Amino acid sequence: MTVPTDLQKQLKKHGQDHVLADWTDLPADRRTALVDQLTRIDLAELATLYAGRDEVAAVPAGDRLAPVPMLAADAVDPVAARLGPEALARGELAVLLVAGGQGSRLGFDKPKGMFPIGPVSNKTLFQIHADKVFALGRRYGKPVPFLVMTSPATHADTVAYFKDEKFFGLGESNVFFFQQGTMPAVDIATGKLLLESPGVLFTSPNGHGGTLTAAADSGVLDEIAGRGVKHVFYFQVDNPLVKIGDPSFFGQHLATGSEASSRAISKAFPKEKMGVLALIDGRCGIVEYSDLPDELAHRTNPDGSLTFRAGNPAIHIFAVDFLRRVTRGASKLPFHIARKKVPHTGEPDPKKENALKFEMFVFDALPMADRWLVVESPRAEEFSPVKNATGADSPETTRRDLSNLAGTWLEKAGVTVPRDSAGNVTIPLEVSPRFALDADELKARVWPGQTVEKATYYE
Repeated sequence: MTVPTDLQKQLKKHGQDHVLADWTDLPADRRTALVDQLTRIDLAELATLYAGRDEVAAVPAGDRLAPVPMLAADAVDPVAARLGPEALARGELAVLLVAGGQGSRLGFDKPKGMFPIGPVSNKTLFQIHADKVFALGRRYGKPVPFLVMTSPATHADTVAYFKDEKFFGLGESNVFFFQQGTMPAVDIATGKLLLESPGVLFTSPNGHGGTLTAAADSGVLDEIAGRGVKHVFYFQVDNPLVKIGDPSFFGQHLATGSEASSRAISKAFPKEKMGVLALIDGRCGIVEYSDLPDELAHRTNPDGSLTFRAGNPAIHIFAVDFLRRVTRGASKLPFHIARKKVPHTGEPDPKKENALKFEMFVFDALPMADRWLVVESPRAEEFSPVKNATGADSPETTRRDLSNLAGTWLEKAGVTVPRDSAGNVTIPLEVSPRFALDADELKARVWPGQTVEKATYYE
């Protein structure tokens, strides 16, 4: 195999032809793979990004920021209460699961979605999410397309797992896998492409914003639109409490004609490491917790609540037409530059930052929406991510919160549940989404007056 002439010209034009230095020594399959990698790179875009490497992204000044208006989770008017279920019954919603991460921080060497988290069932994150999607489709009589974004590191294991589990009863035709995009890293001093080994470029995921562009570039967005899907519910794999496709939230999104709607969770304390939904120059956006001025982070309302309390749990609903707009052409999401230590063939053990990586962020899409909505949700009902092996946001705290939520639902149904002085349920409890998607459904399926005295799984 020879290097295509056009590719050789482009590499030479942009000063990147060094990546072919070992060409004659590469086996045939490695040559093919290298050409495939190189042809996927927009070398002109890469050169432009490198040229702007010293441009520092502007952090919004305090006078440009204002608290974002929010609807309460239970503030659903009759129109919104009707619109969500009707649209679900017409099959207008798909759900998009961001599942590109490995479970390495949990001491788990598989995709994070395969991590067992059910407090009684030991079901994995993937299964809990899939069960919710199944139950949602069953309730409204229309299958809900399940879009699963993987990464090169998790794709094969994820697809194999879903196949082994027979797609959790969703039907293979209703599950769409697509891979997050990648970007090559470049040398911080020269802008030249780096090789992790001879004939293999060093690449890394292109950020969570790459989820949106990958959905478009893979053709998945067009395919679901062809099925009549008009909106996409976006969420992260590590949060088993998320109310997937919540008809109330969806109805509020539809009633306001929103292009991009976001859930908000009240921050637990001023410096909690959560991005903050806020108005930036009058448009909805997200400010990184580290960029929020200290005075604003601590500012309180007369009732003592934080003024900038709208924490971002990464739960959104996007209109499909909006996603098309922010993933194509001049309005495509911008790249952000990160300086990193990258081991490569020329420097196997870097002692300082030696490379640039390029990432897109989902929150850059929000200010592009002309019509938007933020709906507040109680943390105990919708946010308990599993991120760390121990401590906060660990399997222990997530299982506790799953049990607490199940306990709250049971109490609303007239069932007595044991709790400790801190209000936590003292025995493992779990409700399968296939048994009940919410407290009202559970109430219709259990007898009041009972007392739960041992670990119980409702399935």
